[in-house]
Amino acid sequence: MAVGAVGRVLVNQDELAQRVRALGQAIARDYADANPLLVCVLKGAVIFFADLIRAVAAPLTTDFISVSSYGTGSASSGVVKITSDLSISIEDRDVILVEDIIDSGRTISYLKRNLATRHPKSLRICTLLDKIERREVDVELDYVGFTIPNVFIIGYGMDHDGLYRNLPYLAALDEA
Repeated sequence: MAVGAVGRVLVNQDELAQRVRALGQAIARDYADANPLLVCVLKGAVIFFADLIRAVAAPLTTDFISVSSYGTGSASSGVVKITSDLSISIEDRDVILVEDIIDSGRTISYLKRNLATRHPKSLRICTLLDKIERREVDVELDYVGFTIPNVFIIGYGMDHDGLYRNLPYLAALDEA
């Protein structure tokens, strides 16, 4: 199978750092006295998550959840499943789901419905990237880093066939 190459840079390293700091400041302001639980949606959001929690100058707790909807290709399978669940209860907690990218909306909608059944005090969504052109399921986003065009994104934690997560910027995948 041929692997795509790095295409044009959409968001550079400095722009990422500046926007992640701004998101962290917004969360710190909104939850100054609340000790929110920030939940990283693995694997793509892990680098964003690490930078984001360091940018939140307020008490917080962290946990991780892993879901699958892509398999190995660059198109979603449409089937969402939890592959690794939370390790702590979210009942009566302020929860912020931290995702790398919101595309069709199916994955985050599924997660939001699933977590809502666990009775959190509040449940918000923070995403680095919003690919609104591809939205199939309406979902409210509370914190958004960037709105991006309908291209396959790599870098800053996001991959294609396991590659490119280590790029310090966001780029389009060149599949030519």
